Amino acid sequence: MPNPIAKHHTEWLSLLEISGPFLSMPVLLNAFPQGLDEYPHAEARSLRADYEFWKESPLDPAVHTAWVRLVLETMLGYTGEVLLSGQAIAAGWKADFPEHGETLRPDMMLVEPKTLTPAPTLTPESSSARSPSSSKGEGSRAPHLLIQVYPPGQSLEKALRGSRWQASIATRMMELLHATEVRLGLVTNGEQWMLVDAPRGETTGFTTWTAGLWFDEPLTLRAFRSLLGVQRFFSVATDQTLESLLAASAQDQQEITDQLGLQVRHAVEILIQMIDRADQDSGGKLLGRAQGFAPVSPSLLYEAALTLMMRLVFMLSAEERKLLPLDDPLYAEYYAVSTLRAQLREQADNQAEEVLEYRYDAWGRLLAAFRAVHGGIRHERLNLPPYGGSLFDPDKYPFLEGRAFLPSPHGRGAGGEVPLPVNNRTVLHLLEALQILQVGGEARRLSFRALDVEQIGHVYEGLLDHHAVRTSEAVVGLRGAKRHEPEVALAELEGASKKKGADFLKWLKEVTGRSPAALKNALESEVLQKDADFASRLRSVAGNDEE
Repeated sequence: MPNPIAKHHTEWLSLLEISGPFLSMPVLLNAFPQGLDEYPHAEARSLRADYEFWKESPLDPAVHTAWVRLVLETMLGYTGEVLLSGQAIAAGWKADFPEHGETLRPDMMLVEPKTLTPAPTLTPESSSARSPSSSKGEGSRAPHLLIQVYPPGQSLEKALRGSRWQASIATRMMELLHATEVRLGLVTNGEQWMLVDAPRGETTGFTTWTAGLWFDEPLTLRAFRSLLGVQRFFSVATDQTLESLLAASAQDQQEITDQLGLQVRHAVEILIQMIDRADQDSGGKLLGRAQGFAPVSPSLLYEAALTLMMRLVFMLSAEERKLLPLDDPLYAEYYAVSTLRAQLREQADNQAEEVLEYRYDAWGRLLAAFRAVHGGIRHERLNLPPYGGSLFDPDKYPFLEGRAFLPSPHGRGAGGEVPLPVNNRTVLHLLEALQILQVGGEARRLSFRALDVEQIGHVYEGLLDHHAVRTSEAVVGLRGAKRHEPEVALAELEGASKKKGADFLKWLKEVTGRSPAALKNALESEVLQKDADFASRLRSVAGNDEE
């Protein structure tokens, strides 16, 4: 039965814009076992009235300042004792970027209360190219959060208006945090409130709350106050502070990488099986086995499927990083990979997923997107530069597009030039394997902005350890120990099942690496109910011969 508190956390996480590492489910369940802290309804109503007044006065700097102060001081509890601004911030808390002609400074800082034992003054190495000035002042209280405020309408994901430096507001805060060796920053334009988590030497996380959503989706308001309220910094145990929760969550990142690798491998298997099934239905014509040239080998088919998945990973990463024109409606609607899953899932939910098995346009859209990245688009409605390279080269695996390897006199493939009949349901499963991670029994949307080159490389290297073979008999995949999924011939499994209980369990343990207790539980699974005779024999050798 699903954990209701996990569902509670999953719900509010899905309402935030998260790019990069954030809080993992195990950490959230430990920190908030009863769910997020409540927020009084009367205070929420008052906050909404102030928000609406701010929205009606977009050009009034005084109203903007008052709104930001209200959120920080009244809602989050950052009193004058812990919130420094203006001249109260020592001059050393800055980062110089002479190549851009700019110096970054926080507008405000959340520091330790005077009643707490001051942390040692930070003294970054003077040799660092991005080290701040050391003149922070003797006995300065170490900051826990740097805050920058921008005018309404200034996008946090775009460059500062009027600046020659094209770094986004979010990136500016990341650079300031790295230079000052502070982990957390908060940037806002009044509507967007972005938490920047920039641990030195690790991937930076960006989590954005939208003020307007606080009142339509109160869980987001509760999450904002629960995580960024003054109590979370100074009134909880050290291992329960926001910094500690984020650090603990980072340790779960390896689990996410491993799970992604497993899901991508499963997706490759799904794609290969789909293509092979279509080839069999065509009498071997799709992959050339019934034509006058060399057929597509299992190893080449695996290589093509692996390349296709890496193309999807590249595009998802590039789209989240705004390297591809996801903001363009035409691209988002007809080319983008990151929007296709949601479109297919909506169709599946509205019409039943089985209906997608009779539609094949999603595969053609993927092929068109790959060609667009490789060769570019030059059109009055959409321009995309050609990136070239071998990853997206459409001639590397022409059979994916229904083209043969042998060129025709016209320079095109000798095949029927009809894309492989990969149905929309298969494409949906491929995309969900990449975008929806099954971690700890919960489904979570994966942010590809959170994945660095090393993690993507780890996934790719894991796929290189496998290959495809064509079998002449039925093969069964067994659930093994972690990252171990053995496959055995059905006849071999049938033969092994005739062994006596202890011998059969011993055989299963050797093949799967799982414990006897886990194997006994698995043998009781409802899947085995489909074959009463075989299931009966399996239950018998497992020490339970009851029907």
